[in-house]
Amino acid sequence: MESQDYPVDGLPTPDPDYGPAEVIATQVEAFADNDDPIENAGIKTAYNFASPANRRATGPLGRFTKMVQGPRYAPMIDHEEAVSGPLERDGDQAEQRLTLTGPDGRTVTYVFGVSKQSSGQFEGYWLTDKVMVEW
Repeated sequence: MESQDYPVDGLPTPDPDYGPAEVIATQVEAFADNDDPIENAGIKTAYNFASPANRRATGPLGRFTKMVQGPRYAPMIDHEEAVSGPLERDGDQAEQRLTLTGPDGRTVTYVFGVSKQSSGQFEGYWLTDKVMVEW
């Protein structure tokens, strides 16, 4: 059963026509202007694209928001620059490295891991399973 805070209305949501690169780009673009059109719109867009397993581990939305605002993911919020590496796809799994420069000038490389869902409400949709910091 989905919680009341998913999906966040009025923001980008998963679409079966989106490939893995588009799913990642949609989230990164939303993070670039986090508070447009509403407060934390970028974070809420990322939550909309989180896989059910990801949301079970990181949600509900309030907890997810605190996690993204924490030191590990804060450079994503209102980042100044995003440099994308190649999308590496293996069947229904894909990863892409993105180097983001935060508003404070700090540069961090993240690895977005997405997969095509094989069952449930989002069967056939690409969703985000993980975003890891590359050290």
